[in-house]
Amino acid sequence: MTPTPPPGDPLWRDEFSVYAAEERYVSRRQFAKFLTLTSVGMFVGQVWILAKTWMAPKHTYPAVAIGNVADIPVQGVKLFRYPTEHDTAILVRTDAETFVAYSQKCTHLSCAVFYAPERKRLECPCHEGYFAVDTGRVLQGPPPRPLPRILLRRDGDTILAVGVDTHGEG
Repeated sequence: MTPTPPPGDPLWRDEFSVYAAEERYVSRRQFAKFLTLTSVGMFVGQVWILAKTWMAPKHTYPAVAIGNVADIPVQGVKLFRYPTEHDTAILVRTDAETFVAYSQKCTHLSCAVFYAPERKRLECPCHEGYFAVDTGRVLQGPPPRPLPRILLRRDGDTILAVGVDTHGEG
C-alpha cells in the first residue's frame, strides 16, 4: 500500500507519486485481469475476421478477350489489364500451344515484372526477384509469394482471361 501524502501537499504529488519504487510491482490480480481482457479482445477480433470472411461475396471475374493466337509469337508477350482496368497483367506464349498469364505486379513491392525469354523466367528489376514462367513460383529474391495467376481459356483462336488464382502455383 502506498502511504497517502500529508495534507497541504501540492496537487502534483497526488498525480506524480514519489513512491515510484512501490508502483512498479503488479499484483497477480492485476496481471490476471490484463491477460483475461487481452485474450477476450483477441478472440473477439478473430471471430470478427472469420465472420467477415464467411459473409464476403465470392469473386466473380468477367471473361475478357486478350488477343488472337496468331498475334502472339512463341516466346512472345502481350500486356493486358485484368480483372479491372487498374490491374496490369502479362501473357506469355511459352510454346506453340501453351499460354500462361500472371499479374504483372511483383509480390514484393509491386514493381512491374517482365519476361526474359533467354532465361525462361519472369524478372522484377527492382530487387532482382525471379519467378518461374510455367508456375509463377518464386525462384530467387525477396518476393514472399508466387505471382497471382490469371486463368485462361481458349475459344477457337481467341484467348480469354476468365479468373484469378491468388492461392499460388496452379
